[in-house]
Amino acid sequence: MTTDEFVETDAEAARARRRSARPLLLRLHFYAGVFIGPFLLVAALTGLLYIFTPQLEQVVYDHELHVPAGSSAQPLESQLAAARQAVPDATVVRVRPGPEPTDTTQVIFSRPDLEASHWLTAYVDPYTSQVRGVLETYGSSQATPVRTWIDQLHRSLHLGDFGRLYSELAASWLWVVVLGGLVLWWSKRRQHRVADRRAKGRRKLVAWHAATGSWVAIVLLFLSVTGLTWSQYAGESITDLRAALSWETPTLSASLSEHAEHGAHAGHSGHHSAPVADAGPDRVLEAARAHGLDGKVEITLPGGDGEVYLVKQIKTSWPEKQDTVAVDPADAQVLETLRFDDYPLGAKLARWGIDAHMGLLFGLPNQIVLAVVCLALITMVVWGYRMWWHRRPTREGFAMGQPFARGGWRSMPPAALVAIVVVGALAAWFLPVFGLSLLGFLVVDALLGLRARTR
Repeated sequence: MTTDEFVETDAEAARARRRSARPLLLRLHFYAGVFIGPFLLVAALTGLLYIFTPQLEQVVYDHELHVPAGSSAQPLESQLAAARQAVPDATVVRVRPGPEPTDTTQVIFSRPDLEASHWLTAYVDPYTSQVRGVLETYGSSQATPVRTWIDQLHRSLHLGDFGRLYSELAASWLWVVVLGGLVLWWSKRRQHRVADRRAKGRRKLVAWHAATGSWVAIVLLFLSVTGLTWSQYAGESITDLRAALSWETPTLSASLSEHAEHGAHAGHSGHHSAPVADAGPDRVLEAARAHGLDGKVEITLPGGDGEVYLVKQIKTSWPEKQDTVAVDPADAQVLETLRFDDYPLGAKLARWGIDAHMGLLFGLPNQIVLAVVCLALITMVVWGYRMWWHRRPTREGFAMGQPFARGGWRSMPPAALVAIVVVGALAAWFLPVFGLSLLGFLVVDALLGLRARTR
């Protein structure tokens, strides 16, 4: 090879090194870490508090939730009557028989003055029909007041809809920070990725920060995606996407008339020409059990004439049991069945994802993994700010860490730049809070560049 050929090859190699996404990713990762770090830190801390709330509420509300095991249980109808006497100004909507011999029966009431998804729950001793307490509960998981308080702290910092923006901002940027960090770390040469025990200062922090992030990246990405399903604005986009893909969670109708065709096919009329006596929750539960609905169940009572009982399994640990049956209130005949196995894939993934995010799907191992990941995220945020501090100009009396050089987009291959712009625009459209905050980063970056030029 001639000298000219060597020079030409070296020039091409230099151009190849310059054509890289790394400078742009470094600056974006820097800005996201500095400005989104506090939101990620709060989300991780409050999430860590929430993880073990199922065990906490079992201790705090032991009197309401548990009773000594007895020899024989009272009929559900008797327990419902006792609950109605204890809460006379509300309407019974659902009942959850205790799944274990030492569990109370939960009778769930609605009342107009309660907030959306909030209920009054009477806890009834199944052996004596004595009401052991009444609590305001929240959501489909029947969260007690202590779990509700911590849940709202994690979700919105008790600031209502405005507060929900904090958690949506954290979830919207978490996947960007994680993926960007992975690309930056694993695009390094291998010898620079191996932790040097003799390394000190910022170099050591970078190694630990990146290595920890690599170990927990999959779980962090999972938490980001599932967290967005609960968010205020991105959640609407996800709901619309699931509807477009026919991935919505199927349900059974409570209307008796809508089950008429199914009932007629099964040799049952499916409707009644005159009011008839209610078969009652005991016969309805017996029919559901005979139809294969074992374990934890919730019975939704008819809201009026022309409605059916709905009995649904509510086991959220693996393997999940979410089958539902519609039961005729006149004779306790099962009119229709919806099996969890028949759910569309998207609905199953949503169910599994939500329960795993809450630490319920795999029980204690699930909670331990989430706790470790929360602690890792907290540590990485602290390390990140420490690295930021190391980047400060040492000759100034007090200065913050300097961002990486501007203009990194100029070094990117045109195709990669176009791809990043397109992906960023789609993400901003699908995740509005991410889009607005990204626009804010660009404005800040432009102002900093203008300030530097005026100096």
